[in-house]
Amino acid sequence: QVHLVESGGDLVQAGGSLRLSCAASGVTLKINTLGWYRQAPGKGRELVASITSGGTTTYGDSVKGRFTISRDNAKYTVSLQMNLLKSEDTAVYYCYANALSRSYTPYDVWGQGTQVTVSS
Repeated sequence: QVHLVESGGDLVQAGGSLRLSCAASGVTLKINTLGWYRQAPGKGRELVASITSGGTTTYGDSVKGRFTISRDNAKYTVSLQMNLLKSEDTAVYYCYANALSRSYTPYDVWGQGTQVTVSS
């Protein structure tokens, strides 16, 4: 079973930058998509960005042009560089992985979340 651990959440001023990292362990076969979701107080969880094993990226509309996702397939890590942060980016950020089990069955894994707070 894949286990995800996030790091990098912090308090930052509006206009600033922050980098989140997520490391996967327990990979038995392959990780397909890696990504970041976020959930603000009173709101549902939304996609921030995702990246496939081949490098194809997808971004939520609200972060396009400001956030960049990247991954290291050899190290099973995914990072999210967040620039020009806004107060509305304040949320708990969750790392996500779609992995393959030994029986080639895909399954989803979530990290425990890391808090990002942007002060205006």
